[in-house]
Amino acid sequence: MVQGDDSSVIVWTNRGCGACVQAKRLLDSKRVTYKERRLKSTPDVQRAFARVTGGARTVPQIIINGQAVGGFDDLVNLDRSGELDVLLGRASPPEHTGLWNRFTNIFRR
Repeated sequence: MVQGDDSSVIVWTNRGCGACVQAKRLLDSKRVTYKERRLKSTPDVQRAFARVTGGARTVPQIIINGQAVGGFDDLVNLDRSGELDVLLGRASPPEHTGLWNRFTNIFRR
């Protein structure tokens, strides 16, 4: 699902990139609206890519709400852990319990 410039998810891709296709399929399967930016050899596009990805050298690169989350493998790991839904605003972050809380919860049972 490709959208215009106001998308909070940007997928940087390149022609002939299998991982790019897989990343877009994963996002499509989750009904995520994203903007696809094609990496070109023009200096302006190269600078923009380097700036938003922190100097990444591979595609795809996924940006969610201005945060570079990495490539396809990183996207899959975020999805498996449930963190992708949190980044997309579809779920709340899990409650992190500290060691002390876990320890005391054991004795409350």
